Amino acid sequence: MGREDRIRRLIAREAARLMYEEGVSEYRDAKRKAARRFGPEKALSLGSHLPTNAEIHAELGRLIGIYEEEVLPERLLQLRLKALVTMELLAPYHPYLVGSVLSGTVTERSDIDLHLFAGSLEEVEEFLRAQGIPCETDVVTIRHGGKFFDYPHLYLDEGGVVVECTVYPVEDMHRIPKSSITGRPMERANSTRVKKLIEEMVRPC
Repeated sequence: MGREDRIRRLIAREAARLMYEEGVSEYRDAKRKAARRFGPEKALSLGSHLPTNAEIHAELGRLIGIYEEEVLPERLLQLRLKALVTMELLAPYHPYLVGSVLSGTVTERSDIDLHLFAGSLEEVEEFLRAQGIPCETDVVTIRHGGKFFDYPHLYLDEGGVVVECTVYPVEDMHRIPKSSITGRPMERANSTRVKKLIEEMVRPC
C-alpha cells in the first residue's frame, strides 16, 4: 500500500470514529476534522488523500458491526417503527425514508431522515399545529455544482428520537436526488416498503 493510500485509509477510519464516538453527523465535517490530524486539509486534498463519503461510510459500518452486533437489530427495528409512525402521520406529504435508518447503518445517536413534498414548509407546519404536534424549523443551505440551494427542514420528536424532514416542492416528487455517499440516485422508501422491511425483520427464521 502506498503512502497516499495509507493516509487516505487512516483519515477514513478517523472520520468514521468521529461519527461513531463523537456524534459528528455530516461526512464533510468528519472528513475535515479527521484530516487535520495528518496535515493541512488543502495539501491533503491536492494530494488526493481525502477519502470519499463511501469509504467513510464503509468504515462506519465496520465499527458498528464490531461494537454493536448484538444490539443493532433491535435498535434498527425500533427506529424503523418510529419512522413508519411519522410517515403515516405525514401521509398527505408523500414521505420517503432515506439515510441511515433505511440503509441500516445506525448508532444510538442516529436520527430519522424523511423527505416530504408540499406547497411550502408553512403548509406542513400548519398541518402539525392543527394536530397539536410541536416542531422546529430551519433552512439548510447545501452546495451543488458550485451553486447554493436552500432546503427547508422540519424537526419532530418521535419517542425521544429526532425526525428530520426535508421539505421539497411537490413537483420534485419524482426527481430522485443524488446520494452524498455513492453519487448515484439516493435510495429511498415509501411507507409500503418500510412496512415490508419491518415485516422481514420480525418474521420468524
